[in-house]
Amino acid sequence: MLSPKKVKFRKRQRGRTKGKAFRGSTLGFGDYGLQALECGHMTAQQIEAARVAITRHVKRGGKVWIRVFPDKPVGKKPAETRMGKGKASPDGWVAVIKPGRILYELEGVGDTMAAEAFRLAGHKLPFATRFVTRRS
Repeated sequence: MLSPKKVKFRKRQRGRTKGKAFRGSTLGFGDYGLQALECGHMTAQQIEAARVAITRHVKRGGKVWIRVFPDKPVGKKPAETRMGKGKASPDGWVAVIKPGRILYELEGVGDTMAAEAFRLAGHKLPFATRFVTRRS
C-alpha cells in the first residue's frame, strides 16, 4: 500500500471537502484518464484496488500512471469504545479528492480497452468518475 515515508505531524484534522480541483485536472502523461466527479477521500487500499483492476484488464499492456498519493492520516477508534478521550491513533492514509481531479492515466492501448479498464476501476472507488481522452 502507498504511504508517506515521513510526515511532519502524526495527526491531522479532517478539513472540508468542497471546491473544484485546479491542479491535476488535465491529462499530463497518457492518452486516457479517469477523472473524479465528486469530492471524497480515497484510501490507499482503494488506490491499489483500482490500479490492479486497470492492469489486469489491459493484461499488463500499456503504461499506467497513478496521479494521486495518500498523504493524509486518518484515525479510527476501536470498536466498542466510549466517546471522548482525545483523537484516535492514525489508522490509515487517504488522498483528498476534489471534482475534476485526474486519478489514473493510461497509454498504449485502444479506446475501448481503456474505457472498459477505467469502468472497472471506477467501481472500486467511493465516488463517481468519468472516462476522459486527450482528444475530448
